[in-house]
Amino acid sequence: MDYLEQIEHKSIHIIREAYSNFKNLAMLWSIGKDSTVLLWLARKAFFGHVPLPLVHIDTSYKIPEMIEYRDRLAMEWKLNLVYGQNKEALANKNTFPDGNATRIECCSQLKTKALQDTLHGIGTRYKIDHDTGKYEIWSNNEPFTGVIVGVRADEEGSRSKERYFSPRNVENNWEISAQPPEFWNQYKTEFAPGTHVRIHPLLDWTELNIWEYIERENIPTVSLYYDQGEKQRYRSLGCYPCTLAVESCAKNPVDIIEELKTGKFANIAERSGRAQDKDDGGGLESLRKGGYM
Repeated sequence: MDYLEQIEHKSIHIIREAYSNFKNLAMLWSIGKDSTVLLWLARKAFFGHVPLPLVHIDTSYKIPEMIEYRDRLAMEWKLNLVYGQNKEALANKNTFPDGNATRIECCSQLKTKALQDTLHGIGTRYKIDHDTGKYEIWSNNEPFTGVIVGVRADEEGSRSKERYFSPRNVENNWEISAQPPEFWNQYKTEFAPGTHVRIHPLLDWTELNIWEYIERENIPTVSLYYDQGEKQRYRSLGCYPCTLAVESCAKNPVDIIEELKTGKFANIAERSGRAQDKDDGGGLESLRKGGYM
């Protein structure tokens, strides 16, 4: 096997381990390249079918093309897509774009709290209807005890401290010192009642690996990742008020792979265009300790 095949097989193994060990399991789908690769791996793991809900946290500030892509793929691939929102914060305009919150406070409300409430079943869950293409309130409010997430260790500093099977407390808070050791591909999958577990099948993948895999597998991705003639593109996707494009003429995965191999972004962090990271001291650790992805 080549290296891509090796990490592909390891990730599929972790996805299957999670599915067999956690009763109420979901997978987060941010619509970005990493979580879409994760979705592709899940389809491979279960022979074209994804037997668990995909959860998307909709801040209402995503770039419109991202939402169009999400809904189109959900219909084409018959995905059990569920989204959640912090409707109270949006209704009260307690957001950064409205001028009533810092970027960090906005992320905490629209992402972290919305995610916690959606996972716990406290917030309203909206599920796509494959007959109509519309979203309806989902009657299932049972908490998810485990969630599969597409984070990578090389993407941002705090994520390098993660484990493949990472326990959180009942409030989804992350205690770094409480992470279990993982030696020789042996994973801890039994935790005390009330523990919320996040599973990270892509932890060892790099940005280059992701794009090499996208190119090899011909995985459909949002066109925002590619130069549309303006000599810029997005390297990392988020909410439009806090996400900036990078200078690049890459028009497809092959071009992006070449950029990464030649070192164009060697000294530029992948999330350098995400303003909330800078407001969090250059990283996401304080946000992630509170439950952020």
